[in-house]
Amino acid sequence: MGDVTEFQDRLLSLGLARVSEAAAIASARLIGRGDEKAADQAAVNAMRAQLNLLDIAGVVVIGEGERDEAPMLYIGEEVGTGRGPAVDIALDPLEGTTLTAKDMPNALTVIAMAPRGSLLHAPDVYMDKLAIGPAYEPDTVTLDMSPAARVRALARAKGVAADEIAVCILDRPRHEAMIAEVRATGAAIRLITDGDVAGVMHCAEPDVTGIDMYMGSGGAPEGVLAASALKCMGGHIFGRLLFRNDEERNRAAKAGITDLNRIYTRDDMVRDDVIFAATGVTQGSLLRGIKLGHGFVECETILMRSKTGSVRRVSYRAPLHG
Repeated sequence: MGDVTEFQDRLLSLGLARVSEAAAIASARLIGRGDEKAADQAAVNAMRAQLNLLDIAGVVVIGEGERDEAPMLYIGEEVGTGRGPAVDIALDPLEGTTLTAKDMPNALTVIAMAPRGSLLHAPDVYMDKLAIGPAYEPDTVTLDMSPAARVRALARAKGVAADEIAVCILDRPRHEAMIAEVRATGAAIRLITDGDVAGVMHCAEPDVTGIDMYMGSGGAPEGVLAASALKCMGGHIFGRLLFRNDEERNRAAKAGITDLNRIYTRDDMVRDDVIFAATGVTQGSLLRGIKLGHGFVECETILMRSKTGSVRRVSYRAPLHG
């Protein structure tokens, strides 16, 4: 037997899947009900309960706000039994609360776990993100390129014309100029309303999803979750924190960020082995959504380990109680 205080990624992975599944199942009855907060709270409660059954000394480093915003799973919250390895936890109990409330595609529950001190403590600010799949060299595209230059560079690397590249972008007013510039190259754009963790993950499986690249600004915590997924699936992500005011710069300082202009690579955001689980809540292009049948519930989870590069798709069915 190995030291129980070491990061036992293989032994912990199934437990992590159970955490993700529990959160998804808890939010299932609120799909399409128009209540984002209730759906999120149901996922939070279920995720916390399952995390506290794991033999880990866990600390939430990517969560939902600060301590005074409990009962969310807040940054700095300790989870697990306290027995076992010291780990960092990054989570989004419901990635796509609006998607769930409106019964729109690609809502997920997402969680990642890594040895203590290995996940970037990203402050709750925006991050400029750029991601591509595993078939390319890391420097194929850069954040310093214009959106059009990124499309052309990726097309060259892929050996195709620019109009054969597909880019995923969050549909936000702040991205209007970027969208126009990308469209001017002839590239296709898949606009998403929410859920940029799933958006980035699409790049890792372009043959399945039809997406070659992700670009645009979104939450920095979601950037760390996306980097955790790509560390397992393969692919490259770059992120640069964006600050709108002194309050956000102070938030970064509190998180230990000293270089405000730094461009983070995937391995800067996730510095050690990581395990990652995501469960589909609504039907999506990555995962099937929750199915509530007569007396049973079914869900699908993607469970991954960076140490081995293993990617499992786990179907789970259980009787409904109550």
